[in-house]
Amino acid sequence: MVTSEVEYLKERVSCAAVLEKAGFAIDVKESTRRAVKHRRGDEIVIVIHDGKGWFDPQSDAKGDVFLLIRHLDGGGFADALASAAELVGFTPAEPVWTRAPRQQAPVASLSERWAARRKPWPGSATWRYLRDERCLPDIIIRAAIRQERLREGPYGSMWAAHADDTGDITGWEERGPDWRGFSTGGAKMLFRLGAPESSRLCVTEAAIDAMSLAAFEGLREGSLYLSTGGGWSPATQAAVRVLAARPGAQLAAATDANAQGQAFAARLRDIAEETGCDWFRLTPPADDWNDALRAKGAEKMENGKGRRGLPHARRPRQG
Repeated sequence: MVTSEVEYLKERVSCAAVLEKAGFAIDVKESTRRAVKHRRGDEIVIVIHDGKGWFDPQSDAKGDVFLLIRHLDGGGFADALASAAELVGFTPAEPVWTRAPRQQAPVASLSERWAARRKPWPGSATWRYLRDERCLPDIIIRAAIRQERLREGPYGSMWAAHADDTGDITGWEERGPDWRGFSTGGAKMLFRLGAPESSRLCVTEAAIDAMSLAAFEGLREGSLYLSTGGGWSPATQAAVRVLAARPGAQLAAATDANAQGQAFAARLRDIAEETGCDWFRLTPPADDWNDALRAKGAEKMENGKGRRGLPHARRPRQG
């Protein structure tokens, strides 16, 4: 097949079409406009570059539509071309929030956008979201604010800063009642909560999970609670490696209790072996640390209701 025909297929067949035909479904909750997560059982593929690219967050596999077909079905390049040709004209399903991007004014710099946002305060929409919906205690919210890690996002959402080793903000996780994403133009590095010089490094997949684990442990002294923001970029890997190379470092894989979390934990173990630091697994008692924290909060509330329903004990009168 000549080069022009190969390019024609790459232009006409999206990675989303390949995945839909293969039985994958879109996980809207875990997707953003720029990165759409597709699941088939424990398999995960994330489609990027407007459907022209993809990567597997549980391995190093990535590439174009032809490499995706070979990743799923095996076979050679000729087989992938034939499979792609069968999908010309097939329109895959799209998340309900997908729409053509609007022309917007130039985006301000990351530092300007971060500085323009207020810190959460008791009673603010972001504070209520973190405390009431995510069950984070006030002491953890205050610690994150004191360390310049949180900002008020739009519509009651939270911005949780990612920073490099010098403390410069590279982007932020965005989480709210009806929204999840990452800052436009930002780069995932690491969310960091705790003393920067800490030797015990607890790596989670989301800033809310990092804060939830900190709540479980009472902001354990000597611990640094980290989040990769659900990704595993070369910059994130490099940042973890720098921390793990410290004398006396302990690397705790506190990732989710699922297939993706196990894959991330394996990568952390590889880094520990490369740098010679201690490694151990911290598995949440639910799917993730925030799920576990909310379950604990619900249990406390239920127990409190039970106690309030009991009659007050009275001392017998002395005769």
